[in-house]
Amino acid sequence: MSVDHELVARVRALARLLRSTPVVPLELDGLRLFAKLEYCNPVGSIKDRPAYGMLRAAIERGEIGRDTTVVESSSGNLALALAVLCNQLGLSFVPVIDPNISPTLERILSGATARVVKVEQRDDTGNYLKTRLGRVRELCAATPNSFWTNQYASLDGMNAHYTLTAGEIAEQFTRLDYVFLGVSSAGTLAGVSNRLKEAFPGVQIVAVDVEGSVIFGGPPRKRYIPGIGASQVPPLLAQARVDDVVMVSELETIHACRELLHRHGIFAGGSTGSVYAAIKKRARALRSATPPHVLFLCYDRGVAYLDTVYDPAWVSRTFPTKHRDSEQPELQLA
Repeated sequence: MSVDHELVARVRALARLLRSTPVVPLELDGLRLFAKLEYCNPVGSIKDRPAYGMLRAAIERGEIGRDTTVVESSSGNLALALAVLCNQLGLSFVPVIDPNISPTLERILSGATARVVKVEQRDDTGNYLKTRLGRVRELCAATPNSFWTNQYASLDGMNAHYTLTAGEIAEQFTRLDYVFLGVSSAGTLAGVSNRLKEAFPGVQIVAVDVEGSVIFGGPPRKRYIPGIGASQVPPLLAQARVDDVVMVSELETIHACRELLHRHGIFAGGSTGSVYAAIKKRARALRSATPPHVLFLCYDRGVAYLDTVYDPAWVSRTFPTKHRDSEQPELQLA
């Protein structure tokens, strides 16, 4: 492996983009609740951090050079972050996506990359992850000098969360009692949980997953909201330090997204809604004479979910036996 020192210098210079994201307090009875707005990252989601971490580490090791084609499986946000960073570095990038991706993100991604590969066949769990991973392996085998960042097993991505995401949290707080974290690739969960357990020895890490995901042993079934859950156990889960797990339904995710917008003025995506729904489920049990300090992350903005989570017609079509119009507040942005 030969290290391209000019490319190393260029990727290190991109560190200037990853500035600290803000934390805002929210009102929730009996809790001191805080939201860290990861959607304020430059490309618009928490995935900016592992995208940068994986590219930088691979370039510094000589695994990525100027003629390398980077390949990754993604439900949207990581693909977009990698696309933007690869463009900045002059690298080719091929994302592998599936039909659950937000139509908005797919359009943006198509404009940001020369080629987007979209799988259409569901895997044996009724979802698309295994199909995407199979297609990634095929592309890497057929593409000379390709590199798979592999967010599902990348210690570099995990370490980006340890150093950047959790490093900022450790500087922004003097006390934390509970941190709720959504799980998909488990990179955020692993990196953040390890750093915060060091900074706040008594903190309780609560992992949040959605029904239909198999990460914590539940039965698989079709899921429709990207960014949280998985149809296989991610290798990075073994690196995480978890005290509790809360499962939520996708309909609870939708209700929670609406509540975040209407009650707190936070316009966030599905994974954030899932975590907020979990906090609401556990709020009564968390309350004490001294209100606990509770943190969650806002992973991305709600714009990409206007056609799904925030669209009552989509909710009615997707969850026809469960949807109740009276339970779904109308989206009002004006």
